[in-house]
Amino acid sequence: MRERVTMRLPDLVQGMRLDQVLASELQLSRSLVAKLINQCDVKVNGKIPRKSAEVFPGDQVEVLLPDASPKSLEIPFELPVLFEDADIVVVNKPVGVAAHTAPGWKGPTVNGALLAAGHQICTSGPRERIGIVHRLDVGTSGALVVAKTEVAYRQLQDDFRARRVEKIYHALVQGYFEPPQGTISAPIGRHPSRDFKMAVVTGGRPAVTHYRTLERLPGVSLLEIQLETGRTHQIRVHAQAMRHCLVGDPIYGGNPELAKKLGLERQWLHAVSLSFMHPVTGKKMTFEAPLSPDLMAALEKLRTLDAGK
Repeated sequence: MRERVTMRLPDLVQGMRLDQVLASELQLSRSLVAKLINQCDVKVNGKIPRKSAEVFPGDQVEVLLPDASPKSLEIPFELPVLFEDADIVVVNKPVGVAAHTAPGWKGPTVNGALLAAGHQICTSGPRERIGIVHRLDVGTSGALVVAKTEVAYRQLQDDFRARRVEKIYHALVQGYFEPPQGTISAPIGRHPSRDFKMAVVTGGRPAVTHYRTLERLPGVSLLEIQLETGRTHQIRVHAQAMRHCLVGDPIYGGNPELAKKLGLERQWLHAVSLSFMHPVTGKKMTFEAPLSPDLMAALEKLRTLDAGK
């Protein structure tokens, strides 16, 4: 069954292209967005637009989404739950798991696993994204909160948009950042020639990443990273722009030989901590997600090399 989504566009879209905005807001590929527009499944202020049409704050956009319901028949993986109450559930998302279904993704999802395990999830938003208020890449593990009630969904969405949520990551990067602590501020947008990638581009959306070196190991650095904004692939893109690509991330310049040496099949990136005000009680809550075995094993190999100097 296809879901119709109606939304009012926020201030940040001023003068942006419709297809760019929809791809970002709905987490769809640009090719699928173009197909929906060409099929007249998209309206802006009640009219059929061109995909290159500019949109502005306050525009009302209606989108008839393709059918993509959460998979909820079985749980093909272990989904560690860090916390749960009547309003939210916080999980330690494993690698290889998407937050929600999307066109082209046939693998396991967080909301599908929660539904299969009998957890309540709110029904707001697009059908395939129910309960999901923020995302982690399929290749990134760590703390992720899911809304169980409509009140929690709306409040958490507001908190993420207003940047009231503190997201801290640990990342292993090639080389050594100088200075060892600082801020990267560089706009991010779609890669000009590779649609599946993001890049630092003139005219992109503002993106701010704060970093601090935790540990220097042979040829690499373990960083603590705090995101001020939440752009797609932000940490990976900023790391590449600084010429210190994430270990295990060949899409954004990571050395495949180093990844093989460390036994990594994905980028070394983990959402280690998530802090926010409880959407109902208002109490400050912080959740920490332990590192997964593959990330720990890579660190131990590097520490053993360092100790043997």
